[in-house]
Amino acid sequence: MEESLRQLKKVFQLEDRDLKTYSPLTFAYIGDGIYDLIIRTILVKKANCQVNKLHKQASSLVKASAQSEMMRVLEPVLTEEELAVYKRGRNAKSPTMAKNASMSDYRRATGFEALMGYLYLKEDFGRIVELIRKGIGEDTL
Repeated sequence: MEESLRQLKKVFQLEDRDLKTYSPLTFAYIGDGIYDLIIRTILVKKANCQVNKLHKQASSLVKASAQSEMMRVLEPVLTEEELAVYKRGRNAKSPTMAKNASMSDYRRATGFEALMGYLYLKEDFGRIVELIRKGIGEDTL
């Protein structure tokens, strides 16, 4: 993934920016896509099965309530910097809300996605994988 981002930056002539200039909702925007892609990749690589089964499995892991629950597991292991990014995302005023989630789950999920986006733009892929493994319980297997 690191090499892929480097290649994107080179081909499209993308400049690195100070991460402090990004809004937490911008982090959440890209973090949502990154987390979804990682979950889909894990599911596809583990089992080549019907797409509707893959979709159901992925949906159960990427929905706001699941991300909120992951944060209960992850919060104690976050660094100060990661916790600050998570809290900024969680506390950001979003113009939308998930259809099937409580406000608290939605906000915690937004904080989680902001953290994923921050780590992605920081190019800290090892930490993304470490947190996702812990959050979905794969680190105990």
